[in-house]
Amino acid sequence: MSPQPPAMRIHPGLAAATGALKAGAMAIGNFDGVHLGHQALFAAVRRNARGPASALTFEPHPARLLAPRYAPPLICEKPRKRELIAGCGISDLVEQAFDAAFAANSPISFVEMVVGTGVGEVVVGQDFTYGKARAGTVETLRVSLAERGVRLHVVPPVAVNGLVCSSTKVREFVLEGRVEAASMLLGRPFDLDGDVVRGAGRGRKLGWPTANIRTTNELLPAVGVYAVRARLLPDGPPIAGAANLGGRGRATTAVAGSPPPRLRARHL
Repeated sequence: MSPQPPAMRIHPGLAAATGALKAGAMAIGNFDGVHLGHQALFAAVRRNARGPASALTFEPHPARLLAPRYAPPLICEKPRKRELIAGCGISDLVEQAFDAAFAANSPISFVEMVVGTGVGEVVVGQDFTYGKARAGTVETLRVSLAERGVRLHVVPPVAVNGLVCSSTKVREFVLEGRVEAASMLLGRPFDLDGDVVRGAGRGRKLGWPTANIRTTNELLPAVGVYAVRARLLPDGPPIAGAANLGGRGRATTAVAGSPPPRLRARHL
């Protein structure tokens, strides 16, 4: 049996990671959903790191602070996001609190915090911006890092069947109920986490085993019936089934303050 890789280290902010990532490479982004575009950044980090392979992300999503009325629903919650990033071979994850004080940092201040971790290379996408009012660009980042002896690697967009992978596009597909299209950009099936809760027992009366799952995921597909694979944690085998998203077999609308929607899974 091959040994398990070491657990990914979590650093609660750039200050906590000072000097901890010497000669490593660091991908920077929100990484919501960890789609194929994000995975390309992580692959570049793994290839180029001469030390730890790390990623810097922000909690909460910057839009929650900068434009809360327009903040998008998250594709996956923090535990799942961590799991997916670790699965991409990242050894160190820096989770920077994105609050008003951090958002007020100048582009140079942000660069100095990143360089302070000891990384030798930074990896970003071509539309990356940073610093107060998003004043920093890829070109200013390249110059500022070079002045401090750090390389910049810019990863071009990743396209699948002519569609550029983006968290925005994944959300759009999921909200429309086009989960196969979303899965194409994610590089894996779209998934929901949740706890099994007691239902009305209708499945037993019909002779079909069912599980009522209450999820707190922010991003949910359109109400409907979906082919699914369920898995019991930690190591259960995948179980084929059909799932009805909604409430007791009929369409429901989630509103603020109401219980989270239920997903009823029927195992075939």
